[in-house]
Amino acid sequence: MAQILIIIGAAIFGYLGTIHLLYTFFTDKFDPHDLSAKDAMQGTSPVLTKETTVWKAWIGFNASHSLGAMLVAAFYIPLALSNFTIIEHSLWFSLLPVIIGLSYLSLAKKYWFKIPFVGVLISTVCFIGSTILINIPN
Repeated sequence: MAQILIIIGAAIFGYLGTIHLLYTFFTDKFDPHDLSAKDAMQGTSPVLTKETTVWKAWIGFNASHSLGAMLVAAFYIPLALSNFTIIEHSLWFSLLPVIIGLSYLSLAKKYWFKIPFVGVLISTVCFIGSTILINIPN
């Protein structure tokens, strides 16, 4: 059951990350309703550097955020399928998805909206359940 929970949790992360990446590059779903805000973002740079615009940084942050979620799936699904004993015998590899899940959950609660929050919550519950099954003796 712990193996199934890890796979389900990681698959949810992978799905959310993939959808987010597709939305970032192939839709206008992350554009502001007020197009003058987009124009302003395209016309100014962050204080940090003049080498980019706020708009390009926004796209880059969304893309890298997506890739992070997809990496969780790309790492944990094959590992759980082919060599679950590594997860079972490593406190770090069993706790890491919980840490990642709680981190994303905190971000989702504070900055995002309902759909990603619920998805990350379900995923994190799966990761916590798996970690409990792995690390707490019966």
